[in-house]
Amino acid sequence: MHGGGPRVVAGIALPDAYVKENLELVEKGVENMVHHIKTIRKAGINPVVCVNCFHTDTDAEVAIVRKAAEAAGARCAKSTHWADGGDGALELADAVIEACNEKSEFKFLYPLETKLRDRVALIAKEVYGADGVSWTPEAEAKAKMLESDPKYADFATMMVKTHLSLTHDPTLKGVPKGWTLPIRDVLIYSGAKFLCPCAGAISLMPGTSSNPAFRRIDVDTETGKVSGLF
Repeated sequence: MHGGGPRVVAGIALPDAYVKENLELVEKGVENMVHHIKTIRKAGINPVVCVNCFHTDTDAEVAIVRKAAEAAGARCAKSTHWADGGDGALELADAVIEACNEKSEFKFLYPLETKLRDRVALIAKEVYGADGVSWTPEAEAKAKMLESDPKYADFATMMVKTHLSLTHDPTLKGVPKGWTLPIRDVLIYSGAKFLCPCAGAISLMPGTSSNPAFRRIDVDTETGKVSGLF
């Protein structure tokens, strides 16, 4: 999809573009992978790319991914663990072992004393590739409050954003250029010590209640019968 292919919809068969060899889409799509590799390398970590290879993926397509990954400074391994279990992941395991044995020089994107809005600006530019950040008046007022309160000085910054795009818009694929990251709110999780800037429209997963249903679910060890599901 990052190469410009048709939309994938859950519950509907994959379009032919994804089940038949299409080297053009793969060539264009690997730009997104390369962007992520560069982000990982900025942290001083040795990246490993796993090609989760299915029966519809051709050798030529895998070769394109491998070439692009290695050119960007990552190890790349083909894996068929979905079909072959552990035996199908041996190449991947070796690549991970090699990466772990290689010396790394881990570094954070910013020091802990960096202000919240400056953190978001760095993440937007260095990780997502945005030109900058726009804040709603409410979100910026909240960020200023958080920056001025020493109680939040050691809180980590956790971005809330779609995983389907480098941007806040899940329909924008590849490596978009010339865009701005919109922040509409900052969520505060005091227990975890997280400040979570929200980029664009995104649904949040609800938390569990004080008495979640799993407490009433059990399995009879003799019969294997499950109780408490309904």
